[in-house]
This record gives sequence, structure tokens and C-alpha cells, in this order.
Amino acid sequence: MKRLFRTKSIERLIAESENPDHKLRRSLGPWSLAALGIGAIIGTGVFILTGTAAAGEVLQFESILKAPLLDVLMHGRNAVSMTGRPGAGPGIALSFFLVAVVCALAGLCYAELASMIPVAGSAYTYAYATIGEFVAWIIGWDLILEYAVSNMASAVGFSAYVHSLLLSLGIHLPETLMQPVFANGTLTGAYFNLPGFIIIMIMTIILVIGIRESAGANNLMVAVKITAILVFVVAASRYIEVENWSPFMPNGWQGVLTGGAIVFFTYIGFDSVSTASEEARNPQRDIPFAIIASLIVCATLYVMVALVLTGIQHWPTLRNAAPVANALNALGLESVQRWVTIGALTGMISSMLVYQFGQARIWFSMSRDGLLPGAFSRVHPRFRTPHISTWTAGLFVAIPAGIFDIGTLADLSNIGTLFAFTLVSVGVLVFRRTRPEYRRVFRTPWVPFVPIASIVCCFILMASLPIETWLRFFVWLSVGLVIYFVYSRRHSAFEKEAVGQDVSGIR
Repeated sequence: MKRLFRTKSIERLIAESENPDHKLRRSLGPWSLAALGIGAIIGTGVFILTGTAAAGEVLQFESILKAPLLDVLMHGRNAVSMTGRPGAGPGIALSFFLVAVVCALAGLCYAELASMIPVAGSAYTYAYATIGEFVAWIIGWDLILEYAVSNMASAVGFSAYVHSLLLSLGIHLPETLMQPVFANGTLTGAYFNLPGFIIIMIMTIILVIGIRESAGANNLMVAVKITAILVFVVAASRYIEVENWSPFMPNGWQGVLTGGAIVFFTYIGFDSVSTASEEARNPQRDIPFAIIASLIVCATLYVMVALVLTGIQHWPTLRNAAPVANALNALGLESVQRWVTIGALTGMISSMLVYQFGQARIWFSMSRDGLLPGAFSRVHPRFRTPHISTWTAGLFVAIPAGIFDIGTLADLSNIGTLFAFTLVSVGVLVFRRTRPEYRRVFRTPWVPFVPIASIVCCFILMASLPIETWLRFFVWLSVGLVIYFVYSRRHSAFEKEAVGQDVSGIR
């Protein structure tokens, strides 16, 4: 049992990151890091899930598995959401704001740990340093789910917007190659979502070539998608009808909380900034700045989009795969719609680029610690990127993206991310007790209030997700536990040291 909770010292983690065999190229400054965060955050969510969360979901059959856990705990078999999830209505703007507060609490915790441990791996690395190997494995396995499923959902959304753009140009491609095979648990009749598969593989190639080139491409795409959002806000705000905002919360706080659980997906990504710690020029200073800056920019844009979208369309009509584009079409703003669709596609591409970047770094970090096969921590001799991890992560995402629908994928990503946020917040509390003397370039304010508030808020949002999402999450973790005890524990660098080699750095 003691071996399961062995921790790595901060000094050892930093020393391992400087090993020439696994050393990555440091080339990112503060604004490129902030652009990585914005690039990851603004993507599929704001252009697609805003409509879903505002209008809610209606199921064809009643099922307690579809009801949020919180609803079932409060009402039992009389849960109000067994036939779908109530929409937040115009209150989706409040959902965006409340989720931004939750993310800010977690972001402050991320910032402190990132300033202490400037090493790739994000929450996985932080858990290894604070709680131990077993928990680190769980969170690493969970992060693989987060980044992979986020990108699968982004790829599905990308395909829907490509289809919308092509139709607006009079181009009709076969429906059987533009949709996922499964939607809402049933066969759609499609063969494969080909655009979703292709875009992920293109992102994979870019990431293999190099981080500097990837960051440059991301910076350009971030500028394009922020411009597209501002174009939508300015052009559509003239058509706002105030009566569409009444009632502001048609389904009360249950709708707002459920909407928050859905749109939480739109904020996933700021934590991916911390996965770039080994490629930042000054990680202790620049990573905290990038995390906070990306959250502030994105929260402001999200609330603006939510208010305008629910102001120009009555909220029940927003239940579709491309609510922003369709709302503009309904107003007769086809020219604006095309530009916004291009911006949406650009946003999704940059989001996918950063998620693929983050996922490959998780595979890389876990491999370096022996928890995954050593091939995943190999660095390309020319590009200095973890090329095998990047290719593996690309295929791991691209194939399911051609098969599954966005709703299932988004919920799985939400619960995985909230779980990661919880453990990072716990990590701050642990380090304040075990390493109070260690220099912190950034300190989380109001400890222990902020970490505890982050943990409580994350649990509330997790409880607002459907029971079936919890069941899938536990299945994923169970698979991870089998892999850990069958392979990872025996091949861990710690385990090899424990049987007779150097154990310096183990606490």
C-alpha cells in the first residue's frame, strides 16, 4: 500500500525534465501560451453547446440514466429530467458566468502548482508530487479521456459546420460521409464522419513537425476566431428582441445548473496550458499569467455570445447542431453567417490543435515515468517533439470521431475534467502543508478557502451530469485500474528502483 502512494519530489521531477533523451524545446512566450489557452477554450462549445444548453434536450423515451445525479438524489424515481435535460433559456449567460467562477477557482490552483513544478503532464504530474503514483495514474488516465473526448467532440462539431458552410455555397456532399455512425445511441445510417477524421490527422502532422510552428498557426487562428465572435456580436445585436429574454430562467436553477454542466465543456482547455510547461521559456512566471488571461478573455466572450444568441432567437429553437449559423440564417444574414462559420471552423481547428498537443504530452509524461510503454516518451531527433505519442493520440481520437455523436462525448469530457480540477485543488492544500518553504512564483490567494470552494463547486457540477455519464466514467476508470495493476505498476520507474536500484527522490 505504501508503494501505491509514493510521491516524486519537485527536484526530481525538474531534473528528469532536463534529461537530454527526453528534453523538449523551450520556445513559447507568455502571449503564445495565453493563445494556447484561448485556442483550446474557444472551439466547438461556444458555437454548438450554447444552443443545446439553452434549449435543453428532449429524449424519445424515459430513462433514469439520462437524469442528472443531483436530480435523482433530490427526487428519486420522480426525477424531473428522466425525459431530457431542462434548458437554461436566456439564463445560459448566467451558466457561463458561474462556470467561469468555478474554472477561475481551479485555475488559481493550477497556477500555483504550475509555478512550482514547471514540468509537462499538468494534473498528472502535480498528483504524482502531492498524493502519489496510484492517484497520479488515475488522473493521468482521466486526462487522456478529457483531451481525447474533447477533441472527438470538436471534430464532430467541425464536420457539422463544414456541412453547413458547403450547403450555403450550394455544394452537396454525401450525407453518409458527413455524419457520425451513432447519434443518441442509435444508428444514423452514415458510414463514417470523414471530415472529423481528416482534420484530426492534419493536426497530428502539424504537431509532429514542431511546437513553434504549431504555436504560430494557433496564434493566427485565435485572432480569426475572436474576430468572428465579435462580428457575430456586433452584427446580430441589432436584431435583439428583449422579450426573448423573458423569462430569463424558464426552468429555474435546475436549468441553470444543468446548462452549466453542459457548457462546462466550453471552458475545458485552460489546463492544457500547464502541459506546455517544458516548452515555455519562463514557465514559473508565464504559465500562471496564461491560465488567468485565457479564462478572463473567454468568459467575457462567452457571456456576450449567450446574451446575443438568446436575444435574437427564442431559446427553444436553439436545439440544433449549428445554432449560431442557423440563427444568422433565420435573420437573413447569410453573408455574416458565412464569415462566422469560417471563424467557427477556425476556432474548432485551433481547439483541436491544442487538445492534441496536451494529450500527447500526457502520454509522454506517463511513459517517461514507466507507467506507459517507453516508446511514447521518445523525442524526434530533428523536431524535438514526442512524435510517437503524437501519432498515437491522433489515431486514438480520429477513429472514434468518425463514429460517435457530440452529446455523449461532451459529457464524458466534462466529468473527467471536473475530477482533474478536484485533485489539483487538493494538491494545493497538500503542498501548503508538506512544502510550505518551497518558493512559489504565484500563490493561490485565500487558502484554504479557494481550493475548498473549487472542490465543492466541481462536485456540484459533476452531480449535475447524467447518471449514464457517471457509469461510463467508472467503466473508463475500471479499465485504467486493470492496466495499472497488470502493466504500469510493475514497469513504473519507482517499482524498478524499489527492487534494488537508486531510490533518491522518493519521499
